[in-house]
Amino acid sequence: MSNESKRVAIITGAGQGMGKAVALNLASESYNIVINDLNENSGLETANQINSSYDSKAIFVKGNVISKNDIENTVNSTLDEFGRIDILVNNAGVLRPTKVIDIEEDEWDFVVNINLKGTYMFSRGVLPTMQKNGWGRIVNFSSTAGKNISTVGGAHYTSAKAGILGFTRHLAKEVAEYGITVNSVCPGLIDTEMVQSTISNELTQEYANSFPIKRLGKPSEVADLVNFLVSDKASYITGASLDINGGDLMI
Repeated sequence: MSNESKRVAIITGAGQGMGKAVALNLASESYNIVINDLNENSGLETANQINSSYDSKAIFVKGNVISKNDIENTVNSTLDEFGRIDILVNNAGVLRPTKVIDIEEDEWDFVVNINLKGTYMFSRGVLPTMQKNGWGRIVNFSSTAGKNISTVGGAHYTSAKAGILGFTRHLAKEVAEYGITVNSVCPGLIDTEMVQSTISNELTQEYANSFPIKRLGKPSEVADLVNFLVSDKASYITGASLDINGGDLMI
């Protein structure tokens, strides 16, 4: 398959964790990949790994998901390199475990903006191209926190992830006529760098032992779910939220 005929996916926060797992997963199935991340070293590392290991092309575009200029640069760089945008995976997020009484306003804004506002802004940025092409897939990263409360994050994280579910449903209804589907994935506690840096190994194991499937999820397992949602096999699924949490939350 030529590079021109391959579908192109922009993945935010793809320098590490679940975003990186999604990037590698899609690259392994011949999607071309645009890595968006603020960390240049890890973003370039993901892109280089794809370019050296798979029959796909990856580029890295540094950017902040709540910067209109950075989003426009990512979109334009993608179109310049590949001529198309087919998929957006809004993975970028931040986590803080602060209790409400201790959350300062700037921390609230930071967590809500990166998780929720960034999802809105990047989605808006790719919509003109997807609508023009009459096809698109947007996958937003919510969390079990969006349906219940966060296992390790604070109320700002829970609020943002709940907001992503509402945004997903609303956008899905607006853009269905253009052949675009919009869905959310809701991971539970996944073994990522962000989780490892937030809670101790002992507490992590305590949580894992409380789950019906007594372990943390793997980033690769979340990536498999995203892979399905961006494929033609999921063409009749939109506005949905799909749980992947080892049975931690069953509703």
